[in-house]
Amino acid sequence: MAVDAAPPHRQRVAAYALLTRGDQVLLTRMSSRTRIKGRWTLPGGGIDHGEDPRDALRREVYEETGLHVEPGRVIDVHATHFVGARADGRVEDYHGIHLIFEAEIAEESQDVEPHVVEEDSSTDHAEWLPIAATERLDLLSAARHALSMVRED
Repeated sequence: MAVDAAPPHRQRVAAYALLTRGDQVLLTRMSSRTRIKGRWTLPGGGIDHGEDPRDALRREVYEETGLHVEPGRVIDVHATHFVGARADGRVEDYHGIHLIFEAEIAEESQDVEPHVVEEDSSTDHAEWLPIAATERLDLLSAARHALSMVRED
């Protein structure tokens, strides 16, 4: 009798920016390249092996929004864990660790409208949205967590 093997473990560490201006927050929307098309999250993403988390944040935010940012302090760490299918259908035991940074828009990007730079990206749109309106969005867990901290202030 064959025994089902446990799904493979996958751990992903990512850096995200909580960028606000007045009563707005910068969010990105997931593209059709992902299994979570249309959901919203903070700009940011996976930290490459050996990469400094702040460098990863700068790189990811630029790729997803066209904006240069300067990371500040880590304001929280969020995690998610689930067993489920990836975009390719393979089942995995996934553990995501999310470093949530305060960040400021750099001088050279002050007047730049957010726009996705990376082609064929997991992100298809970036936009400043009213913080109050984010309660009605389909948010990924790290964004929901970060925005709950902003709404408490």
